[in-house]
Amino acid sequence: MIAAGLTQRFKVAFDPNSQVFSLAGTIRPRSIDEIAESIHALREAIDAVKGVLYIDVKRLIQMNNTAFQAFIRVALDACRERSDLRLIVVTSSVVGWTTRMFRHLSTIEPQISVEVYDSMFYPGQSFVEDTSFIPILRTQTKMTWRHERDILPRHGMRPGIAMADICCGIGDFAVLVQKEFEPGRIVALDHSRASLAYARKVAADFGVAGIEYTFGDASEMLIEDNQFDFVTCRHSLQIFNQPELLLKELYRICKPGGRVYITNEKNSHCLGEPRANSIQWTYTEVAKLFSHFEMDVELGPKSRRYLAEAGFDDILVESFMVTNLDGDPQDFADMIAAWENVYAGEMAVKRGDPPEFIERFRQGFRDHIFAALHPKGYAGWPIWAASGRKPL
Repeated sequence: MIAAGLTQRFKVAFDPNSQVFSLAGTIRPRSIDEIAESIHALREAIDAVKGVLYIDVKRLIQMNNTAFQAFIRVALDACRERSDLRLIVVTSSVVGWTTRMFRHLSTIEPQISVEVYDSMFYPGQSFVEDTSFIPILRTQTKMTWRHERDILPRHGMRPGIAMADICCGIGDFAVLVQKEFEPGRIVALDHSRASLAYARKVAADFGVAGIEYTFGDASEMLIEDNQFDFVTCRHSLQIFNQPELLLKELYRICKPGGRVYITNEKNSHCLGEPRANSIQWTYTEVAKLFSHFEMDVELGPKSRRYLAEAGFDDILVESFMVTNLDGDPQDFADMIAAWENVYAGEMAVKRGDPPEFIERFRQGFRDHIFAALHPKGYAGWPIWAASGRKPL
């Protein structure tokens, strides 16, 4: 149901299968009469459920007091009439006021509770959004940009377009794109406040203006449909336990005829010489470690399937190998050292791995660094770049 106030639009929907009643958009009526149909829809949803009704306000941008009091009165009355009913209001940190506004209801009515779903909405969040990941992101972009600056035009990058960089991390990719290709608009979105703070600093330090850095959840973006000619999402599907949800959102915000560009890895194919066996063992274990936290760093070759299942056509896929020969071998070594610090120093410890395993695990990273810096050595890290067009 799409409802219209005098000047604002909002959406109300009920999914009886999942028992979710959703409010989205801006709800600012001058009187309750303007939202009577939506209030009736909430009553019908409550009557239809047994047990728990989820009230999803993750995409509720604004709500005035008139609307709030009207919806909450229905909820409170229902709880007092039905002892079997439980209402769970699902909010998002992206729209922080909803949590503050609804949370006090649990003190008024014990059958109502509030859940901030993205306080830990994917298993690897505590690692990826921590400041310890910043050195990894910074060094990785430095290494991959040498390849991507040539690849991007083949996938739809061109001057003057409207672009979104989703899961932008520390923002250095958006800065490089702005300087190299001069798109007309860049929106860069991420769910890590630490990364966004770093991103804004990078843009300021390099004197880059025009990048709209935005805090948001890539699986529930507060962005209108069909906004961008080119949407990028790099090294991110692989760390989210439901990549199809991200692709659904990337598809939604892309204009018909526009393209979505993704990059992902296959870590078990990282390689090096000399000490190849030790290196191979460690990166096979990296894939298992990430899988334990419901992340898939083997996703790269699966990109074509994911894009096709999301509804894209004209899918392009290519791979490239980042190596110690691309530039300064120390850059490659620094990247591996950053991986070791997080993967062996934090993730393996949290999984509960014994000291002897962690020491062998660390040795593979050290041997990869040795290969990268050896005068006759070779070290590689494979990346898959893929894009698909949103059909017209």
